[in-house]
Amino acid sequence: MPGFVDSHAHLVFAGERADEFAARMSGQPYTAGGIRTTVAATRAATDEQLAATLSRLVGEMLAQGTTTVEVKSGYGLTVFDEARSLAIARTVTAETTFLGAHVVPEEYAGDPAGYLALVTGPMLAACAPLARWVDVFCERGAFDADAARAVLRAGMAAGLAPRVHANQLGPGPGVALACELGAASADHCSHVSDADVAALADSGTVATLLPGAEFSTRAPWPDARRLLDAGVTVALATDCNPGTSYTSSMPFCLALAVREMRMSPAEALWSATAGGARALRRDDVGVLRVGARADVAVLAAPSYVYLAYRPGVPLVAQVLQAGRPMLPAPRA
Repeated sequence: MPGFVDSHAHLVFAGERADEFAARMSGQPYTAGGIRTTVAATRAATDEQLAATLSRLVGEMLAQGTTTVEVKSGYGLTVFDEARSLAIARTVTAETTFLGAHVVPEEYAGDPAGYLALVTGPMLAACAPLARWVDVFCERGAFDADAARAVLRAGMAAGLAPRVHANQLGPGPGVALACELGAASADHCSHVSDADVAALADSGTVATLLPGAEFSTRAPWPDARRLLDAGVTVALATDCNPGTSYTSSMPFCLALAVREMRMSPAEALWSATAGGARALRRDDVGVLRVGARADVAVLAAPSYVYLAYRPGVPLVAQVLQAGRPMLPAPRA
């Protein structure tokens, strides 16, 4: 099968939040403000520490069959830290995303307009040469529709293509904004209206679903069946981050999508490969065909269905990236 395409991951950060995860498992709700804990740790980390975390997580992904990954900034929230995060991310992937508009950092708590000006001005100028994409967390506790639109339009003017964190915590304007601006993807899509679903189907914006986040936050599952039946293109990704989805396993997310989001194994596999490629506007990965990059994941199983049938079992036995073996030969 083709290698997995993870089109939504946060891999340049410092600090882990196991205590916060344990609290959520005990019933404490998730809010967007938890990001600030990782921001402080990331700012204090050295380049070498951030690069080591990135390398470890990308290695975990490759061992589980992921051959293409998008990496976002968003845990520095200063000009210096956002730019260095992207520079480090560029050492492992061309799919880098400027997410300075993740949340408003504590030092701008009383001046969100000032932080918006920083993101769309000096921070964007420093980060645009290091990124392909611009993203924004359009959510309560983060950025409203007007601020998100300003961020995305500024990024587009600087030559970046848009994506949106949309409708994760509740109904909101994120999906509509993504469709309005022709974003490649609206990520999360956990709370969508009929109008949102219709807009996604009509616009071609991919709905990237992130079941690891719902697993970790005990939030309602996205209704993938509703989106698929409406003709929406659906992708699956890990959302690997230390606060809400600290998994690097696309097979785990595929199994969750089948068990909890009413996707068939075939739909989930397509969404984790070709769907992810569409969310990155790529036609050279996520498929096996003449002319595509030779990214292949070989399973020690009789069928891809076993990815959902045997969740948690390490079934990926061999990985080729651009035709080069990255893992050992398949087990007998």
